[in-house]
Amino acid sequence: MTARLVVGNGGQEPRELSVEPWADVHWIPPKQSSVVVTHSPRDSWPGTTRGDEPFQAHHRADSVTVWANGHCFHISDQDGNEILAGDYIPACPARPRP
Repeated sequence: MTARLVVGNGGQEPRELSVEPWADVHWIPPKQSSVVVTHSPRDSWPGTTRGDEPFQAHHRADSVTVWANGHCFHISDQDGNEILAGDYIPACPARPRP
């Protein structure tokens, strides 16, 4: 099974997107969205109190934490192109801000 969760950033600043339980941090650029994709080889999602909960999300003022309850996950853009963790890091001097 595959599940997708769109996480948008309607603000003017980058928004941190943390994916647990892997403690993986991504950044969503302003006015853009990222998609958290998780996979499970079974008909239920491990790590959840019910078998039909592929995600849990916690929103804060400047960040979002998503618990992806599958066996693995990846982040993509709206078109399905994978986004690597370092593809958009606002504090990284080697990468100019868009």
